[in-house]
Amino acid sequence: MFVLVEMTDTVRIPPWQFERKLNESIAEELNKKLANKVVYNVGLCICLYDITKLEDSYIFPGDGASHTKVHFRYVVFHPFLDEILIGQIKSCSQDGVHVSIGFFDDIVIPPESLQQPAKFDEAEQVWVWEYETEEGAHDLYMDIGEEIRFRVVDETFVDTSPTGPSSAEASTPNATEEVQKKEAPYTLVGSISEPGLGLLSWWTNS
Repeated sequence: MFVLVEMTDTVRIPPWQFERKLNESIAEELNKKLANKVVYNVGLCICLYDITKLEDSYIFPGDGASHTKVHFRYVVFHPFLDEILIGQIKSCSQDGVHVSIGFFDDIVIPPESLQQPAKFDEAEQVWVWEYETEEGAHDLYMDIGEEIRFRVVDETFVDTSPTGPSSAEASTPNATEEVQKKEAPYTLVGSISEPGLGLLSWWTNS
């Protein structure tokens, strides 16, 4: 679920921090810049693990700050495909079941990846597994807040870095703003379509 990623960056330290140890200032600046941010094709950055190398610091004309090239390792949330995770159901919609694992909410289990046969209950706004038994079908509801075990089957990265306005965007600014708000930079796709996966309450011995 968590991996160590080697990174390189040039860190700017303002003059009023020169009295502090360089490592401390650099660690603080790196966490300010990266913590809780998604790096494209890398994952969700959590915190700095260690600094492996500091190169020479430079002060450029017109800028009193120091600029240091830093090699470091960062703790990143990036589950591997087929990894099994446990989260909580955040909401349900026609698009599937939306899951949260506390610090990361952009997880969706599409309808075709649910235990089958499944149906969406419009009145309750939840998905239901129509579990077949010898006595007939039983409706097992996927209620909000329930713990769910799922397998990671896909991931999607979206480049959300700012781009210049185009003529089409200029004509409908409100519409494009709404689209940008809805786009998540990093999304996981899950599946529960196999025995042992789904709500934890389904598989406990009572």
